[in-house]
Amino acid sequence: MRLTVVMEPSEEGGYTVYVPALPGCISEGNTEEEALSNIREAIELYLEDAEKREKTTPNASIVKEIIL
Repeated sequence: MRLTVVMEPSEEGGYTVYVPALPGCISEGNTEEEALSNIREAIELYLEDAEKREKTTPNASIVKEIIL
């Protein structure tokens, strides 16, 4: 599964990360590496919970850039 992760610098320092295809799946970290590690864990927990509830998970988006 391929998911888009958005990482934004926080005003207080560090980074906030979230997954647009998984509503409510958000995390943070003091460094980019920590933020990415934390969001991986959040994604795993989100998908585990969705599976337990027998929800269907949203289809992941494919992001492509076009230069004009």
